[in-house]
Amino acid sequence: MSRVSTVPDHVRAALLAVPAPRCAYVYDRGALVAGAAAVRAALPPASTLLYAVKANGHPDVLAALAGAVDGFEVASGGELALARIARAGVGAATEIVFGGPAKTDAELEAAVEAEATVNVESLFELRRLAVAAESAGVRARIALRINRAGATLPGSHHMTGPTPFGIDEAQLGEAVDLARGLLSLRVIGFGLHAVSNNLDAAAHARFVEEAVRWSVAAAAKHGVALESVNVGGGFGIDYTGPDSFDLRALADGLVAAASLLPHGTRLIFELGRFLAADAGWYAAEVLDLKHTHGRWFAVLRGGTHHFRLPAAWGYSHPCLVVPVEDWPRPHERPEVRDVPVDVVGELCTPRDVLARDQWMPRLRVGDLLVFARTGAYGWDISHHEFLRHDPPHFVFVG
Repeated sequence: MSRVSTVPDHVRAALLAVPAPRCAYVYDRGALVAGAAAVRAALPPASTLLYAVKANGHPDVLAALAGAVDGFEVASGGELALARIARAGVGAATEIVFGGPAKTDAELEAAVEAEATVNVESLFELRRLAVAAESAGVRARIALRINRAGATLPGSHHMTGPTPFGIDEAQLGEAVDLARGLLSLRVIGFGLHAVSNNLDAAAHARFVEEAVRWSVAAAAKHGVALESVNVGGGFGIDYTGPDSFDLRALADGLVAAASLLPHGTRLIFELGRFLAADAGWYAAEVLDLKHTHGRWFAVLRGGTHHFRLPAAWGYSHPCLVVPVEDWPRPHERPEVRDVPVDVVGELCTPRDVLARDQWMPRLRVGDLLVFARTGAYGWDISHHEFLRHDPPHFVFVG
C-alpha cells in the first residue's frame, strides 16, 4: 500500500461519467473487501476484525464490509444506528463494540438494546451503564478501556497518557471492584487502543504482544475472566511518501502475541483508516488557473469542505491529472505546462488548500485533479456546511 501513481481505469470512467463541473468521491467495493481479506490473513486465528465506522460511515461502505469483517466499532449513537442497519443484511457481520469518552444516557441505552459490547471509559460511565442495563433487564457486556501511561507507539494521534481516553491504569482495581458490584454488568476484558496511523508494523506487533501480556496479568490479579483483549486499530497510511504498513511483518510479529492468549480469549482489532483509505478517490474539476504574486493556483470545484484531512494535518496531498478533452466554451482554454501549482478549493478562506507545489506537466481548466487514498477521514471529518456549496457526487464501483 505505497503511494498511488495512476488512476485505475474503472475509477477514471466513473469520474468522467459525473456531470460537469465534476466533483465526486468514488468508492471501490472490491478494494474494501480485498483490504479486509488481506488484514484478516495477517491476524492470528483467534482474532476478531471490526471496522471502525468513524473512518467512513457511508451506508454503502458498511454494506460492502459487512460480509468481510466480524462487526463494527462505533463511537456515537448515529454510528450505532448505521452499524445496526448494516448487520441486518444477508450474511452480515454481527458484533458491535461501542467506544468513546462522551456517551450520553440515550446512547448507553441504545447500546444495551443493540446488545453491543461497551468499552467503558470512566467509573461514572460504569454506574450510568449499569442503570441502563438494569432498566432493560439485561446483563451488559463491557470491556474496561485502560489508559496505560507507558503504552506508546509511533503515530499521528496518541490516546494514552494525559488524554481524556480510558480509565487511568492506577484506577484499574477500583474499576474492577465497582463493576463486580454492579450485577447488570459483566466484564469480559480490556480495551487498550493507544494510537492512530502508525506505519511501523513490527512495533505494532510488539505493542499487541505487550498488551496481551498486560491483560493476562491484570485479569489474574483482579479476578477477571478474560474473554477478549481489544487492542484497537492504528494501522497507518503514508499519504505523501513510499512507506507502507507491512502486513507480513505484522503477521510474523503477532505469532508471539497469539501464543500468550489463554484458550478461548479473543484478540480484537478495530481498523478504520487501513480498511477504507485505499478504496476511495476524491476528484474535483479545475475551475480556474491563476497566477498571483509569482505562484500558480488551480482553483477547484471542491476543497477542504469535502476533504479536510490535508488542512487538518498540515500536509500536501498528492494528486493526479485526469484530462478532460471536452471544451464547450467559445473562448480559449487556460493551460499551464511544467510548473508547480498550489491546489486550492472554492471556499473564501486562504486555508482551503489541498496541495502545495504540485508539479504539473500539463493542466487545463476543465481537467480533473484526483486525490487517491481518500476513502477514510475524507468526507466524514469535513465542514460540509461552510458556504453551502453543493456536496460532491458519491459513486460506487466494483
